[in-house]
Amino acid sequence: MESRSIQVPASLAGERADVALSRLLGFSRTYSAEVIDSGGLEVAGKVLRKSELLTEGALLSVTWQPKSEAEIVPEDITALSVVHLDDDLVVIDKPAGVASHPSLGWEGPSVLGVLSARGISVSGLGPAERSGIVHRLDVGTSGLMVVARSDLAYQRLKAAFKHREVEKIYRAVVQGHPDPLFGTIDAPIGRHPRSRWKFAVTADGKPSVTHFRTIEAFRSASLLEVELETGRTHQIRVHLAANHHPCVGDELYGADRKLSARLELTRQWLHAMRLGFEHPLSGDRLSFESNYPDDLSRSLEVLRRE
Repeated sequence: MESRSIQVPASLAGERADVALSRLLGFSRTYSAEVIDSGGLEVAGKVLRKSELLTEGALLSVTWQPKSEAEIVPEDITALSVVHLDDDLVVIDKPAGVASHPSLGWEGPSVLGVLSARGISVSGLGPAERSGIVHRLDVGTSGLMVVARSDLAYQRLKAAFKHREVEKIYRAVVQGHPDPLFGTIDAPIGRHPRSRWKFAVTADGKPSVTHFRTIEAFRSASLLEVELETGRTHQIRVHLAANHHPCVGDELYGADRKLSARLELTRQWLHAMRLGFEHPLSGDRLSFESNYPDDLSRSLEVLRRE
C-alpha cells in the first residue's frame, strides 16, 4: 500500500473529491473513484465519498494499492494523426487526453496504444511500457511528438535530445503580461517538496532552461512562443508559473479557475507546434508544424474579442 498526505490548494476548493484526487495525484478519474470507493480518502479521520466537495486547506490522507504493472492496451484514437512515418521513426500530432505511454493509475489511451492498434511497430529499447519513447508530452498538452521505430533511431534520437540538438517550439497562453515581454528562465526543476505528482523550482533540481517571447497580448492574458533547451517534466508549466504567469487552464500550477471556465478550457493552454531534428539514419533535416486544436483556437478567439 502507498499513502500520501496532501493539502487542498485554493485552485481545487469546491471541487469533487474524485476530480481533485485525479488532478493532485495524476490518477485517472476512474482509478480515483476506485480509491475513494474503497475508503482510501480521509479528512481528519472521516472517510470521504467521491461526490463530496473539498475545502481549501483541508489535509487529505490518501491510501491506495498500486497496480502491479502498466500495460500497453491497443486503442485507436482518430484525433491522433500520423504526420510522418518511415522505417526508423514516426512523428505524430497528439491530442490532449492521450498519454505518451501507459503508467500506473492511468486508464486512458496512450500514444503507444494507438500505434499498436494501427500496426505501427516501435523500438523495443527503453522500459517495457515506454518502448521507443524518446521524449514525452503531458496528457493535457497537445502537439508534435516523435517515437523511434528502430533501435538505432532510438539511441541516436535520445542522444540528440540529451545534447539539445532538437528544435522544440511551443505556444502557450499565460495569465497576465510578462514584463519584459521576452526572456529566459534558467531555474533548476525537481520534485515538489509536498506533492509527489507536481514539480517545482528547487535548489537541488536539474538544470532547466526555457526561452519565451510574447507574440500577442490580450486584456487578461498573453500568447507566448516558448523554446526549450532542456526537457524536464512539466518544465514549461513550472517555469511560467514560477514567473507568476501560469498557463491558462493549468489549475495544478495555480491558474485561475474562473478564467478557465470562461474560456471553456479543461486543460492547460499549451501546444507543441514545431519539432525539428536531423533524421537519425539519413541525416536529412526534418521539420514539422502543427495547427492549434479546436479547443485552443476557440479560447484564443474569445480572448481576442474581450
